[in-house]
Amino acid sequence: MNYARSLMAFAALAAAPVLALGQTPGVTATEIKIGNTMPYSGPASAYGTIGKSIEAYFKLINDQGGIHGRRIKFISYDDNYSPPKTLEMVRKLVEQDDVALVFQSVGTASNSAIHKYMNQMRVPHLFVATGATKWNDPKNFPWTMGWQPNYQTEGRIYAAHVLSTVKDPRIGILFQNDDYGKDYLKGFEDGLGEKAKTLIVLKQSYEATDPTVDSQIVNLKNSGANVFLNITTSKFAAQAIKKAHDLGWKPVHYLNSVSSSMATVLKPAGLEASKGLITALYGKEVSDPRWKDDKGLKDWVAWMRKYYPDGNVEDNANSYGYSVAQTLVQVLKQCGNDLSRENIMRQAANLKNLELPLLLPGIRIDTGPDDFAPIKQMQLARFSGEFWQPFGDVVASARQ
Repeated sequence: MNYARSLMAFAALAAAPVLALGQTPGVTATEIKIGNTMPYSGPASAYGTIGKSIEAYFKLINDQGGIHGRRIKFISYDDNYSPPKTLEMVRKLVEQDDVALVFQSVGTASNSAIHKYMNQMRVPHLFVATGATKWNDPKNFPWTMGWQPNYQTEGRIYAAHVLSTVKDPRIGILFQNDDYGKDYLKGFEDGLGEKAKTLIVLKQSYEATDPTVDSQIVNLKNSGANVFLNITTSKFAAQAIKKAHDLGWKPVHYLNSVSSSMATVLKPAGLEASKGLITALYGKEVSDPRWKDDKGLKDWVAWMRKYYPDGNVEDNANSYGYSVAQTLVQVLKQCGNDLSRENIMRQAANLKNLELPLLLPGIRIDTGPDDFAPIKQMQLARFSGEFWQPFGDVVASARQ
């Protein structure tokens, strides 16, 4: 009898997922640990809602039984949008909390601080919340992958629009003085080509720790610029839009997509002040009435009401969190029972023609072993005073 029981126990053990034996940190037969850092406080705290929406989406997945029977345990720490703090928190996630991967940490400078560490530790650093071009470098950094369209591509889209639509442009630029701002700036200047030297009349930078950008906006207005490229995070974007309006400065105003939220930027700046802004979108604008009967948006609103009732349904950061969480869930589903870190990266680089309910029609996610840029398409949109109105064609970027 004891022998038979031993055989049964051995058979059950052999049939269990290999990773239930603990060969991959953060993975058991019943759980997957996912780590994250988020600026819940500090100058970029408006993006903290992304972490809350991700956590809420994972709660939905857990209520549905998890992924292949494994529940997601999401461990998210506040890094205050401070790169040294990000490194400290990520080391804790990897070395103490034993997470299987780090997912969706916010900020170019913050992710730059952990870029080499994640790759040295061979821990998946997935779908980072920044569009810097360097996240698509599988040859040198095979454990890091971006998600959103990269900033240089977006910058080139704005440059092309300026050249094709603005007569005698005189361009003023405000940018955050770090890798995030400089990446956008490079793409825009590359898009202008040799004309950048004569068309750009003034560039003004700011630090993420600055209290305001009011003086920079005054300088840009006084430069005589009739085109304004606004490369800022949410707090400073709202300040810049409001100050330009208060000064009576009315350039053709391009606002980078990461700061296009109705809730955290346009309303604080003033809807009238925001009228006419141009940005580039890849997701459905949640305040746009044309989507009011869209099933994807209806499902998202229902999910928000049940799983994140304190979240703002006018904040695109919450639809962003929902979509990027769906992408990771797809990766984990493709992994099956092989949740080794190597296979997690292999499946992240094997997303084919993935459509998500809140991406704009025609925009899909595709990755490959030499292509770590999941979303490569955007569409320009103009703010009507009530919502963003897309115009023109969906623009596909050349692969970086």
